[in-house]
This record gives sequence, C-alpha cells and structure tokens, in this order.
Amino acid sequence: VTVLRRDWNKSISMAELVELRDRLDTMLQSIRSERGILTPLMTCRSCGSTGHAAAPRVSFRALILSLARFEIASPDEVRSLEKSWNRYRHEEGLDLHGQEAGRITARCSGRTRVSRPVQSTGRATRRAAERDR
Repeated sequence: VTVLRRDWNKSISMAELVELRDRLDTMLQSIRSERGILTPLMTCRSCGSTGHAAAPRVSFRALILSLARFEIASPDEVRSLEKSWNRYRHEEGLDLHGQEAGRITARCSGRTRVSRPVQSTGRATRRAAERDR
C-alpha cells in the first residue's frame, strides 16, 4: 500500500501503471518466496493428477480497485481509470495483467473426467431421486 500511495498520481500513464503493477507483482512473489508460502494443492478434474496451483498474481484490476479501497483515489477517478484501462488493454492486445495476450500453451493431457458424487439435500435433488426410483 505504501508503494501504491507513493508511486500513483492522477497524471500517470497506462504504461507507467503497467510498470507499477509489475513491481507490485514482483513484491508479492518475493514475499511469498521469502516466507515459504506455497500455493494450495489442486486436483485436475480431467485426469486426476495433483499438483500446486498457479501462484497468485496482481491483476491490473486489483491495482485499480485497491486505489479506491485504500482511499488513494476517488471512486470517480477509479471508475474513469478502469474504463481507460479496458480501452487501452483492448487497443494494445494485453491480458488482465498488462502483459501481451497469448494463447494457453499447456493443457491437461488426460481425456477422462474424474467424477465425484455431489452431495446436495436440496428439494430439486430429492425430486430427481424420487423420480428415478
């Protein structure tokens, strides 16, 4: 928050905001690394393999919304900045993190879907169970 307060001003360009987001993301990653914070274990629904989830990143929208949350910018400024960001992002072909948008290169190789029973006590589920009897 201190870095955000120090480095943000009303006349900052979108390119400078992308650099600020990059710095904040680097800070997040270094804090997680220094403190040994691991991401949660996840299980793939397609193949059932287990591994660590992707590390969290600071999105550009999170940066913008934090300006309002910590009262660094007024709600009107934040709304205007969000609209400007969306326009800039589409014009420049950027993703949600201000990086050049690319295609997903890694996908699960599993073809079978691991199904797990859904436990629900809702009225619709009971009706479906009674109908199937």
